[in-house]
Amino acid sequence: MIYRRMFGLPDWQLRDRFHELEQMRRQMDRLFGALTDGSTKKTGSGVFPAINLTESMDNYYLRAELSGVKAEDLDIQTTGKNISISGERKIFDVESNAKYHRRERDAGKFSRIVGLPDYVDSDAVEASLINGILTVVIPKKENAKPRQISIK
Repeated sequence: MIYRRMFGLPDWQLRDRFHELEQMRRQMDRLFGALTDGSTKKTGSGVFPAINLTESMDNYYLRAELSGVKAEDLDIQTTGKNISISGERKIFDVESNAKYHRRERDAGKFSRIVGLPDYVDSDAVEASLINGILTVVIPKKENAKPRQISIK
């Protein structure tokens, strides 16, 4: 064993089976790092707006964080088992030649489609935007509502 390590002879029994794959992954990371030169924009999860979807006996409630978005810049549509929210967040610069030291709030168009567990009543959907939180109340169809079954 010591002889093999000292003279670099392969030890196929102890060698990691995925050693070559790991080496190739490291080389690919180095190659792509050199190609991009670290100048590509690093982004977060890329999911905007952040959404919570909850449920009660009669409704689904979709709440989305939309700070800086006006109600007239939003478009909400329901189809079958889906609801889509799209719009545009506009951030105005103080000066056109401003130099940013940190920029975490992005501007631009966004679109999210959220799948709902069951069919909804599209005609009765209500939405409100208060303090940057969009709340959409989505009524369930009658056949999707749970029913209490009495035992005889």
